[in-house]
Amino acid sequence: MKIARMDAALGAEVGGVDLARTDALDAGALRRAWLDRGVLLFRGQAMTPGGLARFSGLFGPLEPPPASEAGTREELGGQPVWYISNVVEDGKPIGSLGSGEAEWHTDMSYLPEPPTASVLFARETPAEGGDTGFADMEAAWETLDGTLRAAVAGRAIHHDGSTTSVGETRRGHEAVGDARAAPGAVHPAVRTHPETGRRSLYLGRRRNAHVVGLPLDESEALLDRLWEHCRDPAFAWTHAWRAGDVVMWDNRRVIHRRDPFDPASRRVMLRAQVRGDRPF
Repeated sequence: MKIARMDAALGAEVGGVDLARTDALDAGALRRAWLDRGVLLFRGQAMTPGGLARFSGLFGPLEPPPASEAGTREELGGQPVWYISNVVEDGKPIGSLGSGEAEWHTDMSYLPEPPTASVLFARETPAEGGDTGFADMEAAWETLDGTLRAAVAGRAIHHDGSTTSVGETRRGHEAVGDARAAPGAVHPAVRTHPETGRRSLYLGRRRNAHVVGLPLDESEALLDRLWEHCRDPAFAWTHAWRAGDVVMWDNRRVIHRRDPFDPASRRVMLRAQVRGDRPF
């Protein structure tokens, strides 16, 4: 196994491994690299749904598919794995999130115990577009100016559960007109990593977020300033997908986004997520 750091604030590429052979993997070394770099990339993998579940399970128990999952196939066989895809078969989407742009976000931060890790396997990729950007919120916190640090210190954020990262209303929810009325969970705006002890901003996503205890206009102004800081390219690395890629990231310290792509092309990804705990 070879681990090469990306020339960016986060990320490492791991070579010389076959993720389908979980019995041959050095899970301890992989976990250390993941905690160190936040995002790991594995090229040239051949993963079944069961294989992705077994690999992801090395990092902890897995989450079931979320309620917003748009479709499924029999081949998933009850595995805690689902499709992220724009493909439609027999008039029904096989997966979630389509082909549009996905804004910067933390996966499922609207839950009381958001996932620890997200793992994506690229089965089919478009010729252009669909790249995924990752940004390190530990670096964002460390470089935050004193005024913003003071403004966010001790604050909590309400994370909206009604809308997906592509701006669609989730199944079973209604559109939200006032962020203060959105369903979801409340988490500290600055969280402590339970394994490393390092601190990071924990904003979830911009849409329908609300800083608890602030009037709506003050909350909006503070969140705008925080997100402007977090979008600094100095914190980020963007991945151009190839079929056979597996990428896993630490959902406790990393946010991500997706570029849009041609809806007439095919993008088929398998996703698994490791169960998490309550942010503190």
